Amino acid sequence: MPDKKEKPLLIVVTGPTATGKTRFAADLAYKFDGEIISADSRQVYRGMDLATGKDFTDYIVNGKHIPYHLVDIAEPGDEYNVFEFQKDFIRVFNDIISRGKTAVLCGGTGMYIEAVLKGYQLIKVPENAQLRKELEKENTENLVGKLTGFKTVHNVTDTSSRDRLVRAIEIQTYYQDHPEMVTEFPEFEAVIFGVHFERTIIRERITQRLQQRLDDGMPGEVKVLLEKGLSPDQLKFYGLEYRYLTQFVTGEITYDEMFHQLNTAIHQFAKRQMTWFRRMEKQGIKIHWIDGRLASDEKLQMALRIIDQISYSK
Repeated sequence: MPDKKEKPLLIVVTGPTATGKTRFAADLAYKFDGEIISADSRQVYRGMDLATGKDFTDYIVNGKHIPYHLVDIAEPGDEYNVFEFQKDFIRVFNDIISRGKTAVLCGGTGMYIEAVLKGYQLIKVPENAQLRKELEKENTENLVGKLTGFKTVHNVTDTSSRDRLVRAIEIQTYYQDHPEMVTEFPEFEAVIFGVHFERTIIRERITQRLQQRLDDGMPGEVKVLLEKGLSPDQLKFYGLEYRYLTQFVTGEITYDEMFHQLNTAIHQFAKRQMTWFRRMEKQGIKIHWIDGRLASDEKLQMALRIIDQISYSK
């Protein structure tokens, strides 16, 4: 096991849908006496269980219930977003660490994972018409100079166009004028694992899981949500399963149409997830990929060796 470092360890488990991330994260949490923080943009909603893949049995390891956070914290119909997630992550992470536990961030929502790893200040900064008017008079070189004059540059891509430059200066000016709104992001040493399968295998897993969840009652779950007062459009907003299941339940499409269209959409979603993770890697975020076909013990031992190596190399 790694020696205790000044910065607390944050273990991250990510990857595309249907790869068994939650169980792997729970095994790691059990080993490190940790707690899981969900990074799933839809599992935050109460009553949206089967379609979002809340496999609560995955949180039980050797008879122990692994604590989890940021699941079932919002009502269906709310539009929970990355701003709220980052705020909730900071609160939960600090609480876990204060109790001497290890935080394990787990989920496939790449934007949420990236928001934590890059620690961006995601304040909803309003437009500043007066400032924009003043900046219009400046050439690009001067705008770059103004942006780099701030202590912290929001994003290195902010210099790629005048519009992005102006917006970046607007954001940094707002932070400077409203220091009380800038949240101090916690420091940590992140070790990131991604679970993956070959494309043909992930396609099979997605199709099998979809059929199982339909058999377990996904259409009924959508009916209940509609009966509770959510409109079809509200449910369709959540995409994937909710879009196609709502169309089926309301009679817009047949069962077979729903199954085939949804199955294809989930396959495409998994590809988009991998594209996001590959982009993160190109930007310098190291992801240690674990073969999903390995037995649970083999995955765990591989992860422990990587954590040890990283710890001892620092």
